[in-house]
Amino acid sequence: MNLKKLNEKRVLVKDVFNLKSKRVEVAGWVHNTRGLGKIRFLLLRDVSGIIQITAVKGKVDDKIFKSMDNVSRESVVYVKGFVKDSKQAPGGREIVPEEFEVLSFAEELVIDVSEHSKTELPKRLDWRCLDLHRTRTQAIFKIQSTIGSAFKNYFVDKGFIDVQLPSLISASSEGGTELFEVKYFEKKIYLAQSPQLYKQMLACAMENIVTITPVWRAEKHNTVRHLNECRQMDIEMAFADAKIVLKEMEGVVKYIVGEVIKKNKAELDLLGVKLKVPKTKYMTFKEVAELMKKHKVKIGDDDLTGEAERKLDELFSDTLVFVYDWPMKGKPFYIMPKQGQESLRTSSKRGQSKAEKADAELSEGFDAIYKGMEISSGGQRIHIPELLEKRLKANGLNPKDFKNYIDSFKFGAPPHAGWSIGIERFTQALLGLPNIREAVLFPRDKDRLTP
Repeated sequence: MNLKKLNEKRVLVKDVFNLKSKRVEVAGWVHNTRGLGKIRFLLLRDVSGIIQITAVKGKVDDKIFKSMDNVSRESVVYVKGFVKDSKQAPGGREIVPEEFEVLSFAEELVIDVSEHSKTELPKRLDWRCLDLHRTRTQAIFKIQSTIGSAFKNYFVDKGFIDVQLPSLISASSEGGTELFEVKYFEKKIYLAQSPQLYKQMLACAMENIVTITPVWRAEKHNTVRHLNECRQMDIEMAFADAKIVLKEMEGVVKYIVGEVIKKNKAELDLLGVKLKVPKTKYMTFKEVAELMKKHKVKIGDDDLTGEAERKLDELFSDTLVFVYDWPMKGKPFYIMPKQGQESLRTSSKRGQSKAEKADAELSEGFDAIYKGMEISSGGQRIHIPELLEKRLKANGLNPKDFKNYIDSFKFGAPPHAGWSIGIERFTQALLGLPNIREAVLFPRDKDRLTP
């Protein structure tokens, strides 16, 4: 097989249905085969769709007929032939083969890759290389591709700078012990649990930035909505507060959902998902707490329970719910306290206190709830070194471990804010997937490191 020639002449299946040309060359996987007397049917699948190959004994070369009779499902084949209309064929067209070549013969399948597969998710993930042959699985990642590209395009088109951030860090980005330790020459370092500190430094120099970056969390619990490795869609904006970046999230989520509806109709139909561009609702944490109390739903003192998130979706369906004025105790050290803003902005050279409200009860932090799930967390950041030191100590962290981070705000740091959306969790919420691992090509959790 001359691959250069094939690459030049090969037609994607979806285009066969629109071509006026009668002779085409296609290549892909054997989706299914069927024999009926002297007729052999083969469904050929590529990333764009499925088309029927039909061979009648005596009207095609005997070698082609025998090959079609013996080829196994998921084998990779090349077909050259004539296109003809057929009312019985899927899509109304079929190819009568002139040439047929098996490029790679598939062994007996270890999992069912049909559309109605009953294979359980753990085994499917064990054989992810084969599970990715399923059109349903591919549909999820085609939609996720739209999500990621729409996110980037939305902000790049608005003048945001697309940046790449480190995955190795010297100390915790958010506090806590949920870090993976790494041996780095003679030093002990960690996999990044967040791009937070770096994107703040960038915003204080380059203003508005956007990135999609991997993060790692050493959380030992296995749930259907948590991973130990995931990817975040992040922005950070200079000269911005929580309200400004919330509006940016409202805009991009509506844009992403609209793009998925427009570009992934076939995939949404295959998955049985009906989408609407969401409405938005803004609520304080206190308002949510009072609403949950009214409906007898448990809620934490400084966090929302999964039950509360699901109740918000029940009460406000197809709505992106922003919960702001979040309790300070429920947010990381770098989130700006809600009260005392004026005193916090004063200059130390004038001898005024910049941290008198560092123990404020409320923060400039927020969460976003969509389809019964937290999809984002963010807020206005602390850009005042003295206050950062206080907040670090209050969270049991040593300011010396964050010296470079703190120092970066000593040389002209504007007020700034940002947020992140986990692309896998957003995919799970958008498509109603029962397990987040279905939204990850190769999931990493407490028990899974392969494939």
